[in-house]
Formats: sequence, structure tokens, C-alpha cells
Amino acid sequence: MIKTVLSIDGMMCSMCEAHVCDAIRNNLTVKKVSANHKKGSCEIISEASLNQDSLKKALDDIGYRLLSSSEEPYEKKKFLGIFG
Repeated sequence: MIKTVLSIDGMMCSMCEAHVCDAIRNNLTVKKVSANHKKGSCEIISEASLNQDSLKKALDDIGYRLLSSSEEPYEKKKFLGIFG
């Protein structure tokens, strides 16, 4: 699993967060996506690396701008270290 963190310009409210999440879900194969307009960021969990051009296009199409992105390995957190 991979965690991708995006820096996005143009999100002003929780409705913007919803639009960004919907655009990413509808255009890319992801497990989980959450956006934060106050931080101007979006975190995506996926099985494989995401295509940067597809991310940029998905956001451009709805009026937001991808400023940067980074990836890192993601491991699901274990509850009290015994479940997972």
C-alpha cells in the first residue's frame, strides 16, 4: 500500500474537500481519500503508485491546482499492536 500526500491550491471549504475527494475517487483507483481545506492537502491510500498526470487532470478539471505530491509506504495501524 502507498500513501500519497497532495498539496492543492484552491480549496476554501468542506464542499471543496468533497469535490476533490469525489474527483480523485472517480478518476483513479484508490482505497481511501481525505482532503483538508485548512491545510490545503489531500491524503490518498492506494494499492499502487498513482499517475501524476491523471491526478493533475482530475484536479484541473474541477478548478483546483496540484502544487506537489509525495509518496511513502503505508501500513495499516494495528489496534494495541495485536490486530491487523
